[in-house]
Amino acid sequence: MLRDEYAPARIRAEPPEEFMFEVTVDDTFAAGHYLRNYKGKCEKPHGHNYKIRVTLAGAELDKAGLLLDFKDLREVMRHVIDRLDHQMINEIEPFTIINPSAENLAKYFYDESNQRLKSVTNGRVRVKDVTVFETDTTTAKYSE
Repeated sequence: MLRDEYAPARIRAEPPEEFMFEVTVDDTFAAGHYLRNYKGKCEKPHGHNYKIRVTLAGAELDKAGLLLDFKDLREVMRHVIDRLDHQMINEIEPFTIINPSAENLAKYFYDESNQRLKSVTNGRVRVKDVTVFETDTTTAKYSE
């Protein structure tokens, strides 16, 4: 009798540890900045029409079947955007010390949005990632 060693193996799919829902909102603001310790055009004051994309993630929906209402996410983002809109970012903490690069802006939005979400959702929802668009073709993303 031949062993059945060439028969296709049965693969048992393990259920995922937790299902993950995601929602994403884009918003925009205009601001000026300059980069310290940089040689080139960007060391001089200039501006951008930034687009910010925030994606949230969570395993549990609320009673309405939503991870978070889009308008509520927009409100979380608005608190950060309002601090930066039509400002010289280098004059706003923490950018008086750290460079207002797209990378640092992405982390700033991530941290500020996560902090606000903790109180709004009791930790049910977290920021998955933040993408900052300096232009239509250049982005920086931050996630943990």
